[in-house]
Amino acid sequence: MLLGRIASHRRKPAWAAVAIAGGFAGTVSVTVQLLAWWLQAADPLELLLRDARLTAALVMGQKILATRAQWQWAVFCSATFIHYALSIVYAALAYPFVRRVSVFAALLAGAVYGLLIYAVNLHGFTLLFPWFSVTRGVDTIIVHVAFGVAVAAGYCVLPPVEKRGLPSV
Repeated sequence: MLLGRIASHRRKPAWAAVAIAGGFAGTVSVTVQLLAWWLQAADPLELLLRDARLTAALVMGQKILATRAQWQWAVFCSATFIHYALSIVYAALAYPFVRRVSVFAALLAGAVYGLLIYAVNLHGFTLLFPWFSVTRGVDTIIVHVAFGVAVAAGYCVLPPVEKRGLPSV
């Protein structure tokens, strides 16, 4: 009975809201990453191609890691698809924590969520995919915090599901 009441009060996000918040946050995180590399006087294109290979290796296999850092459509498209798919999944997981709180609390929760994603991605998943350990660092922490804040901001800007008339997931 109590679980039924709790479940009836819990709304699920609309697919559109999740896709918009996740896509927005994924784009913000790439922009912040490129800016961080540029501010460090690193070559953003070289590091972007490196990270694309690291990400694409999840589906294309580790053989792609041995290739030279050059533009390869298959690698870039695979990495982009994985990046945005994970951004949308992470946005869906964040929804219950930011949907009914103040903007400040949502943004703060988003920042903490970004730190949690960093810990999971770069200290948990690197047990399975050790090649990602080269991306650990302060700039990557900042990028993940920016992602979490952007997800929360995306949800804060969007009107509530009930007012959009969108189906829930």
